[in-house]
Amino acid sequence: MEHNELVLRYGLNPYQIPAKVSRKAGKLPFSVLSGAPGYINLLDAFNSWQLVKELRQQLHQPAAASFKHVSPAGAAISMPLNEELKRAYAVEDMELSPLAVAYARARGTDRLCSFGDWAALSDKVDIATVRLLSREVSDGVIAPGYEPEALELLRKKKQGQYVVLQIDPDYEPEEIETREVFGITFEQKRNTLIASEALLTNVPTANTHLSEQMRRDMLVALITLKYTQSNSICLTLDGQSIGIGAGQQSRIHCVRLAGAKAENWYLRQHPTVLNLPWKQEAKRPDKANAIDGFLSDDLTAAEEQAWQQNFAHVPQRLSQQEKQEWLKGLQGVTLGSDGFIPFRDTIDCASRYGVTAIVQPGGSVRDAEVIDACNDYSMVMAFSQTRLFHH
Repeated sequence: MEHNELVLRYGLNPYQIPAKVSRKAGKLPFSVLSGAPGYINLLDAFNSWQLVKELRQQLHQPAAASFKHVSPAGAAISMPLNEELKRAYAVEDMELSPLAVAYARARGTDRLCSFGDWAALSDKVDIATVRLLSREVSDGVIAPGYEPEALELLRKKKQGQYVVLQIDPDYEPEEIETREVFGITFEQKRNTLIASEALLTNVPTANTHLSEQMRRDMLVALITLKYTQSNSICLTLDGQSIGIGAGQQSRIHCVRLAGAKAENWYLRQHPTVLNLPWKQEAKRPDKANAIDGFLSDDLTAAEEQAWQQNFAHVPQRLSQQEKQEWLKGLQGVTLGSDGFIPFRDTIDCASRYGVTAIVQPGGSVRDAEVIDACNDYSMVMAFSQTRLFHH
């Protein structure tokens, strides 16, 4: 018997009943192996699965994404982790498989925003990846398959309520997609464009050198942006996102948000942060919150007291000078934009965050001004000539 319908507990909110997902023809392309997925869970699952599938196809490495509210908090392919990143991602005590490394990187982009995330994994899930998932606060996972021992362990998470989905990796939706809003049916051709190096050939800046690493990070940015609520900016480095500014009405605000997250990501690798004097009973989410408080500059007295409670003794805060000296080491960052960059302010702002390469659609009436700004900073920029809006 084909199962072409799944009844959900409720829709976006508990009072939106009834709710379900279904297909008009053919069975659903996924199986629920544990737990009971909700409406938002499935939105995160299907968007995040497409992201990691495309990263895997284009960059030929295991890929992972950490999703929250239908946008990625982080996305990454598997690349070696140095000791500082292992400690910053709180995985220094684990033996990690390539897939587990990808998820550690995706989750490590923004540990604060990844609290209670949805995980997407490009490959069959092994026990090393599940051991990492088991110790994080997460709502569910989607993957093309699971090793028996890994699945058994996942089914124990959250007393059996952790949602585990298995997706058919060969499933392809119909070319035309529809949705209904306010009783009105919208219809369009599905976004089947796959970001590839073919989008990186138009380089209008004086600096035309696109290294292999830059090309890789541009593709990570573009594929991540394709499944991020627009307007969006994605900053990438070494095969992973390090800051995502999603869904802002102003593109310069997207850059500021992504840049602030990238700075936080880099500051978490500072020796002072890596050696904070934790109380023995401090839990992983408490540590993520406390680090954010430790690095913040404008907290109330109550907020200060909250983060300090996790330490054996109150640590000395980093000064602004210490932060700025450390952040000088943040270099070689790639910026991706899902829409054209309309003003040079985006470039001026990006220069503060170690950006040396940019990929964006182009097509603004001020393209020449933006190119000149890139030239002022010796940045290389590619016009993808492809907008990647997603709603």
